[in-house]
Amino acid sequence: MEETDREAVATAVQRVAGMLQRPDQLDKVEQYRRREARKKASVEARLKAAIQSQLDGVRTGLSQLHNALGDVKDIQRSLGDVSKDWRQSINTIENLKDVKDAVVQHSQLAAAVENLKNIFSVPEIVQEAHNLIERAELLQAHRKLMDLECSRDDLMYEQYRMDVKNTHDMNLIRNYFGEVQNLSEELAKQLWMVLQRSMLTVRRDPTMVVSVVRIIEREEKIDRRMLDRKKQTAFIPPGRPKKWKEKMFEVLEGTVSTRIEGSQSDTRESDKMWLVRLLEITRKYVQDDLIVVKNLMIQCFPPNYDILNKFFTLYHKALSVRIEELASEDLEANEIVSLLTWVLNTYKSAEMMGHPELISEMDVNSMGPLLPKEVVDQLLSKYIQIFTSNITGWLRKALETDKKDWKKDTEPEADQDGYYQTTLPAIVFQMFEQNLQVAAQIDEIFKQEVLRLCLKQMTSFLIRYREEAIAYKEDHMRDRQHPQCYVQYMIAIINNCQTFKESIRSLKKKYSKTEFDENDAAIDSTLDSVAKDGCVYLLDEVFMDLEQHLNELMTRKWLTGSNAVDTICVTIEDYFNDFAKIKKPYNKEMTFDAHRRVVIEYIKAVMQKRISFKNPDERKEGAERMIKEAEQFKFLFRKLSAGLGEDTDRLCDTIVALAEVFKLTDPTLLYLEVCTLVSKYPDIREDHVLALLAVRGDANREMKQMIIETLNQNKPLSTVNIQPVFRDIVVPTMTVNKLLK
Repeated sequence: MEETDREAVATAVQRVAGMLQRPDQLDKVEQYRRREARKKASVEARLKAAIQSQLDGVRTGLSQLHNALGDVKDIQRSLGDVSKDWRQSINTIENLKDVKDAVVQHSQLAAAVENLKNIFSVPEIVQEAHNLIERAELLQAHRKLMDLECSRDDLMYEQYRMDVKNTHDMNLIRNYFGEVQNLSEELAKQLWMVLQRSMLTVRRDPTMVVSVVRIIEREEKIDRRMLDRKKQTAFIPPGRPKKWKEKMFEVLEGTVSTRIEGSQSDTRESDKMWLVRLLEITRKYVQDDLIVVKNLMIQCFPPNYDILNKFFTLYHKALSVRIEELASEDLEANEIVSLLTWVLNTYKSAEMMGHPELISEMDVNSMGPLLPKEVVDQLLSKYIQIFTSNITGWLRKALETDKKDWKKDTEPEADQDGYYQTTLPAIVFQMFEQNLQVAAQIDEIFKQEVLRLCLKQMTSFLIRYREEAIAYKEDHMRDRQHPQCYVQYMIAIINNCQTFKESIRSLKKKYSKTEFDENDAAIDSTLDSVAKDGCVYLLDEVFMDLEQHLNELMTRKWLTGSNAVDTICVTIEDYFNDFAKIKKPYNKEMTFDAHRRVVIEYIKAVMQKRISFKNPDERKEGAERMIKEAEQFKFLFRKLSAGLGEDTDRLCDTIVALAEVFKLTDPTLLYLEVCTLVSKYPDIREDHVLALLAVRGDANREMKQMIIETLNQNKPLSTVNIQPVFRDIVVPTMTVNKLLK
């Protein structure tokens, strides 16, 4: 208390010090004193009120405790009186057992009296119910069944209450109502029969379906009531619960399954299109049935049945089982595609589950897949295996058919532009197109896989195509008279390569997102090889006919007036009338190759030293003849291909350059002429120069040796951009010493 007083004094001092900090505040001392006196009075008043309130609460609590004590004593006295009365009434309760038994017996008799009419009329009611069932008056039949079951169940329940162990009386009641159970089973069979034909019945007489549903609803209510009573009494009538609603959905599920399974009427042996027909019939059945459910059946069931969703689920489940069965069979390639197309595309499309009348009621995308992904993958893998085997056989057969055409005595057909061709590219790519169209029906990934496989098979096929073209050429070389149209069919083979290229590009543009890849480059390379080989074979054919005339070049016969070059030009032009039917770019390349080959054969004739000019007149005459013939070649190949341009002149100018070496009259200038020749054609070799000098015929040993040594010391650098002419020309074997002589 003393500490509290000290704290109060200290606080007061502090407050006073705060009020009197300035001299002018001394004038307000009296005002401060009155204000603090009012505050003190207010605090004391509140304190007195609080104490008074606490005292009143204590007084009230003591009064309530006193009253509670009196109530407890009164209850204690009452409990004593009740205990006394209970002990006195025990004997009285035991004496009432007979009354209790009499009450139970009275209850049984009351139930018997209540059901007396049904008890004595059981056979008649059962017979009436049977008649009603036969007349399809199911609601009335069920009403009579309910009355009989109610009577039986009430009697059995009363017997159960009176003596649960009295099985004799219980069996007596059950046997007396034995026909009731048979009647229930017969009615159930009729209900299930109606449900099995519900798709037809609901169109013809929807009230029948409504009656069935109402009966099932009644039985469900009775089942629930019996189960509730069982929880209280442990008694359940025989045959309960019937669970007819559960059985109804089982029957509907069986009906849907039977409808799906029963749609197959054909087999592969009787109809190659059996699966397509089966899937189309199934699609039609399912779509029609679900539309019937949506428009008619849904009105026959209570909303809580959610019958449309139930039927969607039932059909989806039944279809899934059926499709898995079909997938497990040994399906052919076209059958696998038909099945997968139906499963992955048709099933959820507007033609079936996504029909406009159905999609508003059901989200087709919420349904799971008909086939598990692993089964789909297995089918796709199987299809790829079958397709690979089939396409290999198809390509082999197509090539064999084309080979037979190569041996015909009639020319191959020409396209609208006049180019020779065979049917092979069209057959091959029609085959690819058909399979890609089929694959595209499944999905984009599978289409790309089939395209990749087609191109892979194309690569292998072209290798065989090249081998067959080589064999065709070799067979012809053994007897050049057969086949008669060898040239024309070899042209067709070359043209086919360009057609293959164009078809592959068209195919990739249509079915692939990638324009060009390494596989395409490999195919193009193989096609170019086949085409170029074909061009070489045709040129071989030409030059075999020209061999005799080429051998006349640079000989005494040639010098004295041979028509060899005229014949060569006429023969080449005649061949190139057929070669004009070769497609670009191969025709242009072939013309250039023919030109180059003619020039090289001419140069070879020079290098073989078939002639050695004896005097200046012979050299002049030979040189002029060479220049004239070079002009003939220029004219010919300009005519055959105006697009060759400078290359045409340059090749023929090689012959002119050699002629200039022979035409030179002053031997002292021979070195300069040879140097000029070597500078134009850096690939010319020492043996070529010696051969030229040998043909000229007037260069002595010292001159030859000086020219060779000087050329070796001042050998010009090769020009990369200039195509070599002399590189592949071989001079007949002869020692340098002999050439220098």
